[in-house]
Amino acid sequence: MIFDFDMIQSVYARYPERIAKAREIVGKPLTLSEKILFTHLWEGNLSQQYERGNSYVDFAPDRVAMQDATAQMALLQFMQAGKAKVAVPSTAHADHLIQARVGAEADLQESINKNSEVFNFLSSVCDKYGIGFWKPGAGIIHQVVLENYAFPGGMMIGTDSHTVNAGGLGMVAVGVGGADAVDVMAGMAWELKMPKLIGVKLTGRLNGWTSAKDIILKVAGILTVKGGTGCIIEYFGEGAESLSATGKGTICNMGAEVGATTSTFGYDDSMRRYLAATGRQAIVDAADKVAEHLTGDAEVYANPELYFDQVIEINLDELTPHLNGPFTPDLATPVSEFRAKAEANGWPLDVEWALIGSCTNSSYEDLSRAASIVEDAVAKGVKPKAILGINPGSEQVKYTAERDGFLDSFRKFESARIFTNACGPCIGQWDREGAEKGEKNSIIHSFNRNFAKRADGNPNTHAFVASPEMVAAIAISGRLDFNPITDTLTNQNGEQIRLGEPNGFELPAKGFDVADNGYQAPSEDGSQVRVDVNPTSDRLQLLTPFEPWDGRNITGAKLLIKAFGKCTTDHISMAGPWLKYRGHLDNISNNMLIGAINAYNMETNSVKNGLNGEYDEVPNVARAYKAAGIPTIVVGDQNYGEGSSREHAAMEPRHLGVRAVLVKSFARIHETNLKKQGMLALTFDNVDDYDKIFEDDTINFLDLDQFAPGRPVQLEFQHADGTKDIILANHTYNAQQIGWFRAGSALNLIAEEAKNSL
Repeated sequence: MIFDFDMIQSVYARYPERIAKAREIVGKPLTLSEKILFTHLWEGNLSQQYERGNSYVDFAPDRVAMQDATAQMALLQFMQAGKAKVAVPSTAHADHLIQARVGAEADLQESINKNSEVFNFLSSVCDKYGIGFWKPGAGIIHQVVLENYAFPGGMMIGTDSHTVNAGGLGMVAVGVGGADAVDVMAGMAWELKMPKLIGVKLTGRLNGWTSAKDIILKVAGILTVKGGTGCIIEYFGEGAESLSATGKGTICNMGAEVGATTSTFGYDDSMRRYLAATGRQAIVDAADKVAEHLTGDAEVYANPELYFDQVIEINLDELTPHLNGPFTPDLATPVSEFRAKAEANGWPLDVEWALIGSCTNSSYEDLSRAASIVEDAVAKGVKPKAILGINPGSEQVKYTAERDGFLDSFRKFESARIFTNACGPCIGQWDREGAEKGEKNSIIHSFNRNFAKRADGNPNTHAFVASPEMVAAIAISGRLDFNPITDTLTNQNGEQIRLGEPNGFELPAKGFDVADNGYQAPSEDGSQVRVDVNPTSDRLQLLTPFEPWDGRNITGAKLLIKAFGKCTTDHISMAGPWLKYRGHLDNISNNMLIGAINAYNMETNSVKNGLNGEYDEVPNVARAYKAAGIPTIVVGDQNYGEGSSREHAAMEPRHLGVRAVLVKSFARIHETNLKKQGMLALTFDNVDDYDKIFEDDTINFLDLDQFAPGRPVQLEFQHADGTKDIILANHTYNAQQIGWFRAGSALNLIAEEAKNSL
């Protein structure tokens, strides 16, 4: 079936007029990114020039997607918005709360047993408010979106940073916090700073062991984890057109790892093939009528340096397989150079686990190419040295791959595990035997992120990111330094063999098939549907609005923690076992900043309580200050809040009395999340001032009562020895965002406006 086809047709119907008007205003050829942005302006036709990287712009996304871990808080907030039904097509997907342990069937049933309260809540709230619900086992949100909802030239937002995966079908798809999703579901505009544009020109064609994953692994090495911040990455060139739609999705997916707002590709034949194969030929027919508007202008791609803020060129003929990591997804190493680099750094080379799946690489094509490596090894008498784990991307992919024999191929390795169609180990939902020992070890996976403790909770697990076919090869060899292009393996007969190059299928020759895709349509009229939340539940908790700002300077504040080095959303609000509390703000706040390193003692979850001088866990100290009526601030390093879109990393500090977060620089989504929750997101005017802040400081805001767009804020840090430093802090708040701060949160404003409209 085709979802929301009327909406898609209405989007295409406005393309010609809006693009024509945009050309008048801009006066130059347009990139694809600009075409999609200008066609989705809240105001309608473009009426003014916007400055990339500076102008805040209101947009009207076509749809919203939420995964179960973030949907809980988003929908709890939406329940406060005073709306009877969502204003745009929206879906929620149960994919994060399923732990990988034994295998698909047992793990799925175990998750349903443990999480039925949450799943029932999501089912009922979706039913009431007109939201489509994809049940546990239906698949990973981004694969399901690509198969069912993504369409060329559309705009969507999703409460997961890898929403950007839909760029594989030519969308501008952006990961956001739940409060942004609530805005759009409530019929409000979505605000975004006009992105800068990075153009990536792909020449040549992938060959041999190289895959689409290697393109983004290479780009991550070039841009680093923050090089794409505030930018849309637009891929083009003959190399881009040679990629499959799911390969394009893989590349866009990991754009989140370089901080990009999103990534996208122009409409082409691979998208036509994928749309048709997934039962959406009618969308192809509609898109073909406006095809000229669904890709960048020819002049742009001919002279990209004139139209993009940065241009990168990659020759796919020369690209080789990469392994990225450990502990950061931008540490890129060609496989031919890996052995020397690993030995120099002391990385463990033996591999016990190799994992294929996640929203990044779990398509039919991915599974078929990995399966070809397994079949080749079996045929040549080679047994695997590592355990191979597989998470198919969706029930449709799993059902079709099962029909076509690929899952049976993996089962020829006796130790292989076929897990549920869910995120699993990629987000820490992995009950890995022995992980609690904390032993130094290495794993390899086809996921997107590899931060410390992310997959199995062990800080000493060195995780490396590669393509599914490379993961399969390394599972067979048991060694990270195995280069399948040049190295041989010893088979059971003592013979030296070389693995054949991977081969697979872009799309199933017999078409996709599925018995039950796991979709639950909402009621036409949900007014009679009850959404019950047990007041004694430890999993779900109705929200209480945050207090508005009193208009005065914040004084007498204490430093909760000065975080040292990388502080991602995993450090601020861990996933893994904490996912069970994503719908209960008070309970999940017990994980707040427990992974951050305290700059004063270089320990995690150990900060000084200024009330008694003792060291305690971060949430305990925060609760003590809150009970005493003392506001707190958090200080951080570069790219603070990198990683997931999870707004819990902003809501937890807000709930526990943190009033401001002062850092060297922010990751985009986290900065927005802080603003939405009524927090002060501030950056050092002079990054060296980070060193002027001491553990026992008392902090006073000197001119917050004059808070205004473009006006820096002065903070006074009173030191224990009687001296003090006055620090200048910058911010990016506009008038509307200052309104959120004044009201206590963006949601408070929405609820007030809804009340006033009655």
